[in-house]
Amino acid sequence: MRIEIMQWDSGQPLAGDYSDRFEKTSAFFDYNPSDADCWEARAAWIDRERIHGADRQRLAETLRRFNERAGASAEALRSIELLKDSRTLCIVGGQQASLFTGPLLVIYKAITLIRAAREASEKLGRPVVPVFWIAGEDHDFDEVNHVTVLTADQQLQKIKLQHPTGLRTSVSRTPILPEQWGEALAALEQTLMPTEFKDGLVEVLRSSTDGAVSLTDSFARLLSAWFGRDGLVLVDSDDPELRVLESPMFRQLTEQSGSINEALLRGQDKLRAAGYVPQAEVSDNGANLFVFDEQGERILLYADGEGGYTDRKGERRFSREQLLQWAEEAPERLSNNVMTRPLMQDYLFPVLGTVLGPSEIAYWALTREAFHTVGMRMPIVLPRLGFTLVEGTIQKNMQKYGLAIDDALYRLDEKQQAWLREQDQLQLDARFAEVKEQFRASYEPLIGAIAAINPGLQKLGETNLGKIIEQIDFLQYKADDGLRSQYEAGLRQFTRIGLSLLPDGKPQERVYNSLAYLNKYGDGWIRELVELSLPLDGKHRICYM
Repeated sequence: MRIEIMQWDSGQPLAGDYSDRFEKTSAFFDYNPSDADCWEARAAWIDRERIHGADRQRLAETLRRFNERAGASAEALRSIELLKDSRTLCIVGGQQASLFTGPLLVIYKAITLIRAAREASEKLGRPVVPVFWIAGEDHDFDEVNHVTVLTADQQLQKIKLQHPTGLRTSVSRTPILPEQWGEALAALEQTLMPTEFKDGLVEVLRSSTDGAVSLTDSFARLLSAWFGRDGLVLVDSDDPELRVLESPMFRQLTEQSGSINEALLRGQDKLRAAGYVPQAEVSDNGANLFVFDEQGERILLYADGEGGYTDRKGERRFSREQLLQWAEEAPERLSNNVMTRPLMQDYLFPVLGTVLGPSEIAYWALTREAFHTVGMRMPIVLPRLGFTLVEGTIQKNMQKYGLAIDDALYRLDEKQQAWLREQDQLQLDARFAEVKEQFRASYEPLIGAIAAINPGLQKLGETNLGKIIEQIDFLQYKADDGLRSQYEAGLRQFTRIGLSLLPDGKPQERVYNSLAYLNKYGDGWIRELVELSLPLDGKHRICYM
């Protein structure tokens, strides 16, 4: 596999500045990842100053039970055992539990976690464990219920699960019926071409869904199958056993919800003052917590100004005492939002560093003062590795048409039109333009002449001219269409290049699932990316397969 770095606009100016011009963002983070001493500094803070944290023994037992249910490897179980040692640190990152692991970026996040943990362990001379935080407590089912594949006829197809109940509850609490798994697998299997790897891949997928109650179950099994050998530890943020360990932190988040929100608002103001647009909008009266009601619906809380909380519409009320009681006796009734999840993550794990994508870096920039408010420091923020995969056939077609990777990603339509013009031996554009110019040159003086007979004839003549030009344009369109048909095979190859590298104008890693690549090439490309020594520098990389 050949790898090149390329200039890539993530659409997040703050994330770009964090990687390339850290001094512009230093007010929003506690550590500079390019500072060689930051690893030792963070480790020292955890060793000496981290006051609040879950009991390591109980955490390890909770993780062991969840990972065993996911089919944990011996290496993953060894990583969990290491967490009992006070010297062990973690690199943590996560994503929602998506159907068949969702987009490629999920795979890249797991790879980044593994690479970062290995490098940190070598630098510090102590155990560092990679932990994948499965955001099972999130409730946005439509974000995670599908995968996108490219069909044989070059169409983007979504394979999708329908919500079985319609209840706005967490993904981990949303049951997926056996027939839903079966339909999704059958649809996916139809899109996969016959290869030497297909039967084995389908078997792994079938095993991941067999008896799986939720998307989280299947998601965890697949990550365990592909990355368990690398010691990757999985955690479900909606695991009821984990909630028990989170009880003291939920109490603190409730007791300090006002000061935490004020800290977030200050972070928001600082971002705006620095010229950035905050990734998440902090509400003036946000509690930054959810509760689950008796039916399991997940409800975001807002301070009511009287010491209690309401839902967004102010129709349902919860007292502070009720939340504190749940924190002690029923912590599974509580859930973090995007702003308090980082704090809870740091409470549960001795987090040396956290792996984040560009949007995540942007919203974590809001949280520095919130960390300080609860007596914590932000972990080292490590940009997720980002890739665009270029298959051999795509690379050959790019070479055939003289396309550099920048051309294929940013100027493909322009290059396609230029190529089509080169095929036009008749020079249709020039000849039609010449005909229209000559016609106007001879017709417009005639219109002027007949206007002297009757002024109304000028308007009629101009209308007539427009209709004739319109007919010439129509003939040109039909001629161009005929030319395109003549070179249809080449145009299809241009289309395939675009759909492969930038589907729907979006980054490949945010659209396509990994399964088509695993079906064609096996998991060798994943193994190669895991073993490659790549700096966590926020740069995007092109992988020629």
